[in-house]
Amino acid sequence: MKIVIVGAGKVGTALTAQFSQENEVTVIDQNPQLIENIINIYDVMGVCGNGASYAVQKEAGTDKAELLIATASSDEINILACLVAKKIGVRHTIARIRKPEYEEQLRFMRGELGLSMAVNPEKATAREIARVLRFPAAMKLESFSKGRLELVEYRLPEDSALNGIRLSDLYRNIRVRVLICAVARPGETIIPSGDFCLRSGDKIYLTASPDQLSQFFQHLGLFRKRASSVMIVGASKICYYLASELLKMGMSVKIIDQDQQRCVEMSERLPKALTIVGDGANLELLYEEGLQQTDAFVAITGIDEANILMALCAARQPGNCKVVAKINRRSLVDLVSKEELIDSVVSASSVTTELIVQYVRSMQSASGSGVKTLHRLVDGAVEALEFGVGANAPFLNIPLRNLELKSGILLAGIVRRSGEIVIPTGSDVLQSGDDVIVVTTDTTLQDIRDIFQ
Repeated sequence: MKIVIVGAGKVGTALTAQFSQENEVTVIDQNPQLIENIINIYDVMGVCGNGASYAVQKEAGTDKAELLIATASSDEINILACLVAKKIGVRHTIARIRKPEYEEQLRFMRGELGLSMAVNPEKATAREIARVLRFPAAMKLESFSKGRLELVEYRLPEDSALNGIRLSDLYRNIRVRVLICAVARPGETIIPSGDFCLRSGDKIYLTASPDQLSQFFQHLGLFRKRASSVMIVGASKICYYLASELLKMGMSVKIIDQDQQRCVEMSERLPKALTIVGDGANLELLYEEGLQQTDAFVAITGIDEANILMALCAARQPGNCKVVAKINRRSLVDLVSKEELIDSVVSASSVTTELIVQYVRSMQSASGSGVKTLHRLVDGAVEALEFGVGANAPFLNIPLRNLELKSGILLAGIVRRSGEIVIPTGSDVLQSGDDVIVVTTDTTLQDIRDIFQ
């Protein structure tokens, strides 16, 4: 498939890396240095120019493309680039749109401009943070089948009760319907079987229904109630979306920012939140505002280093405060994750890339049993995908033990049409209307049929 990507920033580069192996990709950007860098690293074409220009798009071969993805820094350029591409004849267009005022009229814009998909990175990132605050024991929490099944990322501490436990013994002893579907260790990623033994320091990924997850962490003595009071540093777009969602969930929200004008605007838009003008890096201010009594601390300023330092200070305070930091630079994310310094880390560019990849993979499916949800794990080395099962699938009602799956693939969960959650065993079967969650090291799956030999 021919894909044109407008914008060679973090998201554009990540999408280029994802799609260039299996597709013909052309990248457009006004910065010649970025174009040169991306051509040297990936097997793609590059065009230097304004992605919203008809002449530049023609030069990039947009008239022969099936998909244009606009991820430039300007919402206006992204919208116009998609409109031009649609007029040229591109079937699918995706735009990154960040401004809240455009978000409010997005439904109208999608219909009038022919957008296949619009992604708001700040809103998507806010939703990811809100999910983690709902289940603070997790480093990261992802949902499938409209929240019926969830996937949790959790690192086993040095004194973990699970150290040395064989998975088959774990399931037999705790009587909780969870499935550990992936394990990350330094230098290796494992899709485990029943005889796999856990070790302290492992980063595990497990699937279960929300109530079974709660029981699992309660059994380990690690259950932490949903945050009820949240302190946010950084009155950004993410802050607006996050605070709005937390207030709807009945949480108490306190927002701190140095910029008085931003604080005024935030207090006008969110009167139920307490907004304070001040330096979030000032520990004395955080103490004065009740950091030690706060359930969760979220650092989402525009400076990665500041977010890390504030999160580290919050993490060292006595109590059970959940700490979340927004970090966009890959090198800093790797450092913080490796040293286990902060509870949870989010990246707007990673969230955006994941949503776009999910749509494209679903679009490429020919059978109608394509990707419904996609989450990337272990720095993209593993994917957790949700597929729908069609009425005419050839593998219906056959025990799973009699189906031959490709290597590196694990069925992590089945959600029946009735809402029943099934943690699969060899005697279970797939039925029409099921949602199936697949965890795999094969990052090219487009259809549920692709998981079978």
